[in-house]
Amino acid sequence: MKKRQALEKGVAGLFFLCACVSIVAVLLICYFLFANGIPAMKEIGVFDFLFGTTWAPKNEPASFGILPMIVGSICVTLGAIVIGVPIGILTAAFLARFCPKPLHGLLEPMVQLMAGIPSIIYGFFGMVVLVPLLRNIPGCTGVSLLAAAVLLGIMILPTVINLSESAIRAVPESYYEGSLALGATHERSVFFAVLPAAKSGILAAIVLGIGRAIGETMAVIMVAGNQAVLPRGLLKGVRTMTANIVLEMGYATGIHREALIATGVVLFIFILMINLIFAVIKKKGERV
Repeated sequence: MKKRQALEKGVAGLFFLCACVSIVAVLLICYFLFANGIPAMKEIGVFDFLFGTTWAPKNEPASFGILPMIVGSICVTLGAIVIGVPIGILTAAFLARFCPKPLHGLLEPMVQLMAGIPSIIYGFFGMVVLVPLLRNIPGCTGVSLLAAAVLLGIMILPTVINLSESAIRAVPESYYEGSLALGATHERSVFFAVLPAAKSGILAAIVLGIGRAIGETMAVIMVAGNQAVLPRGLLKGVRTMTANIVLEMGYATGIHREALIATGVVLFIFILMINLIFAVIKKKGERV
C-alpha cells in the first residue's frame, strides 16, 4: 500500500512538473515577445504601426505599417472558415451518424493522414493544382487571397472533422432516440437534436481550426502572392502577418527586426482574443 501511495505521489509530482514547465514556457515566450515588441511599437508609434498602410523598411524614412498584413490575415482566415468549417462539420456528421462501417474504416485513416501532411506539401499542392486552376478566372494571376483561403480551408479540415466527430459521438444516445420517438426522421434527429447538443465540442473544433489558419505560414507564402498592400479583392495578392515575419526576419536588423517581433505580438494578441471569445461563448452555452 505504501509503495502504491508513493507511486501515486510520484506520478502526481511528475504531472505537476510538466504543468509548471508548460506555464514557464508560455511565460518566457510572452516575455520575449513583449520585451522586444512593445519598445518597437513605441518607437514607431502604436497608431502608425497598427493602422499604417505602408510597409517599406528600406525606405528613408522607413515605414512600418502592418494594417495590410492584419487585414490580409483576417480575410484569409475568414475565407478558410467559410470554406472549411461547413465541409468539416458535415463530414463529421456523416462519419458519426450516416457512414457505413466499412466506408468509415477507409475514410477515417484518410482524414488522419491529412492531419499529418506537412504544410509545405499543401503549399506544393496549391502551387501545382490550385494556382493554375485559378488562372482560368479572368483577371486572376493564380496567386491570390482566394487561393490562400481555399488552401487553408483544406488544411483545417482534419482538425474540424476529428474534433467535431468526437463531440457528436459523445452526445448521449438518448437525445437521438428521444427525437425519433417524437416522430422525427433520422436526418432531422441528427441535425436538430444531436448537433445542437454537440455545439460546445464543435465550437472548440472551429476555434482550433481558426488558430491553425491564422498561424499558418509556409503554405500561405507559396500561394498568396505576398504583396504588402491592402487586399483589393479575392483575385488579388495578399500578405499575412506570419508570411511577413518569415519573409523578412532572415535579413532584418535593428528597428526592422523589432518591428517584425512586434508583428508577432499582434498575432499573439489575436490568438488570445480568439480563445477568450471562445471561452465566453462556451460559458454562455453552458448557462443555457
